[in-house]
Amino acid sequence: MTNILLVTSSPRGAESLSSRFATEIAEGLKLRLGGNLLTRDLAANPPPYIAQAYINGRAAAPEARTPEQVEAVGLAQQLVDEVKAANVIVLGSGMINFGPSSQLKSWFDHITWPGVTFGYSEAGGPQGLLTGKKVYLVTAAGGVFSEGDYAPFDFQTGYLRHLLGFIGLTDIEIVRVEGTVFGPEAAKAAIAATEAQVRSVLEKAA
Repeated sequence: MTNILLVTSSPRGAESLSSRFATEIAEGLKLRLGGNLLTRDLAANPPPYIAQAYINGRAAAPEARTPEQVEAVGLAQQLVDEVKAANVIVLGSGMINFGPSSQLKSWFDHITWPGVTFGYSEAGGPQGLLTGKKVYLVTAAGGVFSEGDYAPFDFQTGYLRHLLGFIGLTDIEIVRVEGTVFGPEAAKAAIAATEAQVRSVLEKAA
């Protein structure tokens, strides 16, 4: 059975293109592959910023944790379990000040857990532990960051790819929607281009 995890993170709500296309991919995959779809909307229910209770709690023995540590570690464990249970992860990210939203960063801060989602090999290098999963990364930006003058300032896509790869999620397909701020015609063309990318993703998955 295929378990699909959809993670959206844009604060734009119904206007979010990253959430729209990520949802279309996740729901399309469910129709084609069957199985279960779990949605986590980080904008509607943002995880808290990590604090001392989480940092100290995850290093402490379970029986030695304070109530605050139990709560903090419990949330992180829930988020990790969702990722572990998924065969397919669809991640939507809208660019905020050249990078991902703080809500999405906080999600990664919770699931990037030493000894749980990554470890270190005998050679001393980091090794991701969440392997064997397919990730569809949907990124949205008003400008064009995939190429041209602004490509060096895309601190969203490369950063997210690095974080995913660090915990073992290296099979990543990127779907971009960009260039929507240059007028109605440009926005229409950008959306049409992304719709074509989504169709291609779903056709390959069928």
